[in-house]
Amino acid sequence: MVKAQLGRTPNPGAMLQDRVINAATNGMVWIPEGSFRMGSNDHYDEERPVHRAAVNGFWVDRHLVTVAEFRRFVKAAGYVTIAESAPNPADYPNVPRGSLVPGSLVFRSPPGPVDHTDHRIWWAYVPGADWRHPEGPGSNVGGREHHPVTHVAYEDACAYAGWAGKVLPTEAEWEYAARGGLDGATYTWGNEFGPRGHRMANTWQGEFPWQNLATDGFKGTSPVGAFAPNGYGLFDMAGNVWEWTCDVFIASHQYGARAACCGPREPEMTSRAGPNRNNRVDGIPRHVIKGGSHLCAPNYCLRYRPAARQGEAIDTSTSHIGFRCIVRAA
Repeated sequence: MVKAQLGRTPNPGAMLQDRVINAATNGMVWIPEGSFRMGSNDHYDEERPVHRAAVNGFWVDRHLVTVAEFRRFVKAAGYVTIAESAPNPADYPNVPRGSLVPGSLVFRSPPGPVDHTDHRIWWAYVPGADWRHPEGPGSNVGGREHHPVTHVAYEDACAYAGWAGKVLPTEAEWEYAARGGLDGATYTWGNEFGPRGHRMANTWQGEFPWQNLATDGFKGTSPVGAFAPNGYGLFDMAGNVWEWTCDVFIASHQYGARAACCGPREPEMTSRAGPNRNNRVDGIPRHVIKGGSHLCAPNYCLRYRPAARQGEAIDTSTSHIGFRCIVRAA
């Protein structure tokens, strides 16, 4: 942070910058500069190899952007999300015009065990699903004002960040913050999944995707701050919802990227209910998402770890992706 030096005339520009940063960083945590071991050699190919990464100091949101916070942005800016806009017919030349309606991808649990290779069994493009209607028409966010906002595409997250005077984190910044000072630990809280039997994050309990035991008290998203923070005082850096970063997804140069686990596959997945925004004719960029979600399960994916990473198409929104913002030091 820029500060006037003792005995010198204050710099008006620096003072203004100070005020802007102070306003933007309300409710945020300062993460000091440092280096850490990024990635993991013990889990999925796209996380390899472990390598040294360094970041400058920055402020990061203590918790995920909530429904209430996103609502304030939408009201103030008159913003319309990607999910609330009809897909462009030029992007879907083989889809009937009548199917090109606003909507988003919604998780729907099947009634019993299923083939894990077909993501269409538990994902559906639901017309009318958006951040206000997380399960589609007839649903609402009443009582979920303090849950993380979902059904936000990358563009939506960037728009909110710009309005708030913030930006999205890089993958390295996000992972460094998520580790909470525990360099090399498996989880954001240490190396044991449930220390002393405590649930440390909102993840799937039971056999994914059909058996959700909800032993942590939540079958879907949970209010931000429902679980203990990490060493930096940050909540939900594992589980609850995936988080957008500003980095383009590139698979490790040594290994190929494994298909997404609890998320929809790209670009093969198409929906029985309508077009999937992943299914574009051009090569839509994919950005890194981090942190895992309430749909991550040990029997299917183990991505509620700081090293875990996936690539998501930037025009895609789902019921398990949200975001948080940062402010970098000047």
